[in-house]
Amino acid sequence: MFRLIKLTARPLLHAVFRIDIDGRHNIPTDRNYVLIANHLSWLDALAILAEFPSEPRVHFLGDTTILATRRFQWAMVKSVAGFIPVNRKLHSDTVLFHHVDKCLQRGGVVAMFPEGNLGPAEGELLPFKKGFAHFAIDNQVPVLPVALSGMKDLWMRKTVRMIVGAPIETGGQTVEGLVATAQARMRELLPPYQDPGGTKLLRRRLTHLF
Repeated sequence: MFRLIKLTARPLLHAVFRIDIDGRHNIPTDRNYVLIANHLSWLDALAILAEFPSEPRVHFLGDTTILATRRFQWAMVKSVAGFIPVNRKLHSDTVLFHHVDKCLQRGGVVAMFPEGNLGPAEGELLPFKKGFAHFAIDNQVPVLPVALSGMKDLWMRKTVRMIVGAPIETGGQTVEGLVATAQARMRELLPPYQDPGGTKLLRRRLTHLF
């Protein structure tokens, strides 16, 4: 069922936005991994799900505290991907670690935004939290960095970009070292952003859709 929904949702998303993806060849198709991306808006998760293969299936970590205010957005995510709830009030969430480990051990992909919150502006990053590094190292899977650009301010038919970097292998890595490497790689991938100008149809509505 989720493949059918994805086949329907992808053309709809492309009807609203132009999504350019670079580095598609870097997406592993024969092994699982931890996907990390910078966080700009509600579009981030949906764009990733639209462009990434159906298998291995992507499972997004989602904050349970925002489910009440973004029900439709997360309903869309859950309809085409897996969903792992996160309680941000718990600093050591053993249930979360169990669900993530189970997902990765079954061959799934875990996707998350290591900044923990929306980034301040295009091309800027907040310091990465360490959770993704623990998940990847504990399960001996690579980290796939995905840089998103143009998704902070949205309007009809705007071109947004997704740059997929090469997987970062985790063998022999420490948590601190992997966090530093991943953040440096993400900075390298992020392109400079320039406002394209022109007509910005439905800008306010699309930017604040969720």
